[in-house]
Amino acid sequence: MSSYIDPRKKKKGTFVVKIDDCQKGTWQGKVVWADGETTTYFRSALELIKLMDEALGADRAVTETETKFRIG
Repeated sequence: MSSYIDPRKKKKGTFVVKIDDCQKGTWQGKVVWADGETTTYFRSALELIKLMDEALGADRAVTETETKFRIG
């Protein structure tokens, strides 16, 4: 199942990403959401993308694959 997000309804945000380390082929570090003044640490590039997606509050359907493979 895929979902479509109307480009006119997309939210924008500004993030500052600091990569502290690269282990096991992926990044670890912290991301600062400038608009929300929030800092969060991440353990992988995938987790970084998910954090930014959640910060923007993207409304989309959860696919079967995302349900099976959760980060954490």
